[in-house]
Parts: sequence; structure tokens; C-alpha cells
Amino acid sequence: MASSLFKFFTFLLLGFFFSLMTPTVNAKILRYKWEVKYQFKAPDCYRKLVIAINGKTPGPTILAQQNDTIIVELKNSLLTENVAIHWHGIRQIETPWSDGTEGVSQCPITPGDTFVYKFIVDRPGTYLYHAHYGMQREAGLYGSIRVSVPDGKTEPFTYDYDRSIILTDWWHQSTYEQATGLSSIPFKWVNEPQSLLIQGKGRFNCSLVTPSSSNISEICNASDPECGHYVLTVVPGKTYRLRIASLTSLSALNFEIEGHNMTVVEADGHYVEPFIIKDLHIYSGETYSVLVKADQDPSRNYWATTNVVSREPKTPTGLAIFNYYPNHPRNTPPTPPTTGPHWNDADIRLAQSRKIKSHKGYIHQPPLTSDRVIILLNTQNTINGYTRWSVNNVSFSLPHTPYLIALKENLTHVFDQTPPPETYDYANYDIYSKPNNTNASSTNSIYRLKFNSTVDIILQNANTMNPKNSETHPWHLHGHDFWVLGYGVGVFDPVNDPKKYNLVDPIMKNTVPVHPYGWTALRFRADNPGVWAFHCHIEAHYYLGMGVVFEEGVEKVGKLPSSIMGCGETKGLKGP
Repeated sequence: MASSLFKFFTFLLLGFFFSLMTPTVNAKILRYKWEVKYQFKAPDCYRKLVIAINGKTPGPTILAQQNDTIIVELKNSLLTENVAIHWHGIRQIETPWSDGTEGVSQCPITPGDTFVYKFIVDRPGTYLYHAHYGMQREAGLYGSIRVSVPDGKTEPFTYDYDRSIILTDWWHQSTYEQATGLSSIPFKWVNEPQSLLIQGKGRFNCSLVTPSSSNISEICNASDPECGHYVLTVVPGKTYRLRIASLTSLSALNFEIEGHNMTVVEADGHYVEPFIIKDLHIYSGETYSVLVKADQDPSRNYWATTNVVSREPKTPTGLAIFNYYPNHPRNTPPTPPTTGPHWNDADIRLAQSRKIKSHKGYIHQPPLTSDRVIILLNTQNTINGYTRWSVNNVSFSLPHTPYLIALKENLTHVFDQTPPPETYDYANYDIYSKPNNTNASSTNSIYRLKFNSTVDIILQNANTMNPKNSETHPWHLHGHDFWVLGYGVGVFDPVNDPKKYNLVDPIMKNTVPVHPYGWTALRFRADNPGVWAFHCHIEAHYYLGMGVVFEEGVEKVGKLPSSIMGCGETKGLKGP
């Protein structure tokens, strides 16, 4: 009898063990070999230097299933420039050194060197990768990551075909010229982009190019095969999952497919309680899945458009063709392109943000209370005559020795140990007035979070140093997803506004906007050992200091690989 019971319980334990292992039984190891290189390309017909991966921008799409291991062998062939790539939305659990954030999680990859990123994609969803060194993302170094559910698993919606579309803005100036202007006295802003690209394609009006002694057709050629309208071919009656992602460097966008409704079903890797929209507001770093049925007149093609919102548009509409098969993909739609909603209608953008709730069958309940509240005022200022972006009037700067290495190896002298401010004088600060921020300071200090604690972040927007101007800032958190507890207009009230938080079905995201003269409330668990950046995803804003860094449980991080070292005071350190 005892022997039979032993065998029975052994059988149960083995069954339980193997049931736990089932999701990863079919997990694969996917290997990619990439070369990053400067090349002359004309994505909007204007030829300029871009950063390409294996000759392409956007770079190759990573197609994986949940729990697959991704290995990217990245060779830096930029000759005179460092590089690093961030895997946007991938939490890097147990691999914080693969986050790809220069100055935070690794030293940059120097010219001629090869670096191996290795990480697990532990959740299905729509993600991105892009440069995280200087302003290189703006030069075209980016691509898509599409993670599907494991075989035998289902999602709470159905579709026939799956497509990825990245939206970007595009300048004809090089990133070197832009960075130099931002770092100069007098300050020179990057201004508005020349084009909006849809999946790396657009069409600039070459007649606007100033004549010179050189051949204009060599600078801008409307017949160049690299440029033109991106074409999305659809079969009548079929439903398409469009994974819409934004990697703009500046612009908030509105995306629309002429005559077609879209049903939002996913945001940043989390299922959304479905809702129908005519057009989608999307901010840099965000990803959405929308379902679109090809249910309109199949005898013609339709425009897909993207337009700038939240800034007065000085950039033409970005165009793609929604091509009904078997119409010719170059058949221009017979109607004029849609122009989108009015650019400064903040109410409709706020309304969309508030619509996004977690799918009823996939709710991750947030902790009902938090252990710590950090209020971050988004401000502009000047330091010794240089224009900077900042948080709580402190502008962030990266140290020469990455934080992850410095903290793990106890090199605490390489960055300021004074904690950055946790709030601002919200009772007296006028968010609607142009501030006199000439007394600002800079720091490379970080927030130290208690491991497994619950942290609330309040993003508070205010007036810039231009009168009657408050910009939209998309903030991205590395290493985590957060619950979006609420949005508000005006000054955040730490006593009364938390009473209005959505603690029932808040969506989880990794990137979220803070709207003009408003606030956004986030909550996350500091449960991923490592050091993680949290910053505005507008390229120039982060470059000018609009970000912070969180440390949590760094003592739990395993032995660091030597491949992430080699800069600052890490040159003599040895990993495994």
C-alpha cells in the first residue's frame, strides 16, 4: 500500500513538474547576425547617410514565440562611432546587461567590435528595437519585434494576416548637425521633420531642394526605387492585425486608414478591452495592435495616412496605400488623403488615453497601495547658458562608467550619491507660466528603490520656456511594465487625485504620454534586479537631460559579463 501511494504521489509530482515546464518545452533559440553600417539611402527620395542593419532600414523584423531565446551577434561597422541597441519592451529578466542602454546597462560597442545580445522574449506582443547611443535612432537604426503565443495557445481575438508597421519622422540633417545645434550657444533646435515615413518609406517634394552646382537629381530623385508609398496589400473580406508602432524622434502622430474602422486589441504587449476607432493617436515608443477588416469597395485602393498632432504641423502628411488585391499596388486612390484631427485638440487625445483598459480576461490587478511616491515635473531650463530639458529642475547626464557595473562592482565614486529630488513645490509652482529656470543644475545621481516595493510615479507637465506652450512627452520605462492608474488636467493633487485611480482594470504599458498641462499616474513593482532608465522618448529631449534612472536589487544580479565593460573605470574588470 505504501509503495503504491509513493508511486501515485511521485506520478502526481512529475505531472505537476512537467506541466510547469510545458510552456518552454517548444521554446527555440533564434540566432541573428547583424552588421550596423552607415550607408547612403533615400527613404523619402532625399539621399543622406543612414544607419542600416544588413543594408536595411528599418532593420530585420525579429519573429519569435513566447519564451524563445534571442541571440543577436552585432558587429559595429560605423568606423568612427560607438553603438548600442535597446530591445524596447523586453523586460530583460535575469539579463539586465542585455538591455542595450549605453551608460546604464553597458559600455557602448566600439567601432569594429562585435557584441552578443542574448535574452528571452517572455511575453507575446508587439515590441521594438532601436539605437540607444546619442541620437542614432534618428538615423534609421530601428526595427520590429513580433512575439506570438506558443503553439496550442490562443489570443482573445482572431485575424487572418499579421503585419508590422513602424511610423517615424525624418530629417535631412544628420544627427551630428542636430546634436551640435542642441549643444551650442546660441541654442539651435532641430525644427520640424521634413517627412513622415511609414515602414521606412515616404516621398519628399524634390522641387523644394535648393538648386546648387551639383546635380539635384543626385540629391533628391522622386523616381528613386528606395522611396515612394509603402503598400499594404489586402485580400477583400479578410481581417488584418496591424501592429502599429511609433519610433518618431519628435512627433506625436495620428494614423488613419481611409474608410476603415480599427479595433484596438493590444497595447505594448497587453490585451486591451476592444474598442473601435476611426483614427489612432500614437506617441513615440508606443505599440498597438489594431484589427482592420478589408470590407470596403474592392475595386479601388485607399490611403493610409499619418499626421503630426500636438505640435503645429509643418510636415506633409505621410502616405501609404491600402491596396485591395488584385488592384495594381501603384494605383493612386481617387480621393484626397485624410488630414487627421486638428493638431491642438488635446481633449480627443486624452479621451483615447482614458479608453485603454485591460482586457477583462487578462487583468493583472495592481497593488492597492504604494510604498513610495515620486513626482516628476517636466521642465525646461538653462545651465550656464545652455538650454536643457530636466526633471524637477534637475537635468540628467550619464556617467562614463555604466551604473549597472558601477553598482555591482561597488564603484560608487563614479557618480553622484546624493539622491535626486522626489517632488517639487507643487503648491506654489505655476505650471501655466513661462518659468525662470536659469538656476538649474545637472546630476548623474539615481533613485535607489527597495526591492519588491511598489512605486508610484506622477508625471506632471508644465509650460516650457516658450510662452503658452506645453508639449506632449511620451515616457518609457526600461525593465518593467507599469499600471496606468489615471490621467488628469492641471496640477496633480496628491491628496484627492489618488482617490480617482483606476484600480479595477488599468492597462499595463511600458510607454505612456503625459499630455499638455496635465499629469499621468503610474504604478510598478520594483521586482526586476538591475538598473533601469526611465526617460522621455523624444530623442532630443532625452539627449538634453529629460530622464532618470532607477536601481533595484542590484545585489541579486548575477556575475556581469566582461563584454559589457571597457569604458570609464571598467577597463580592468573581468566578467565570467
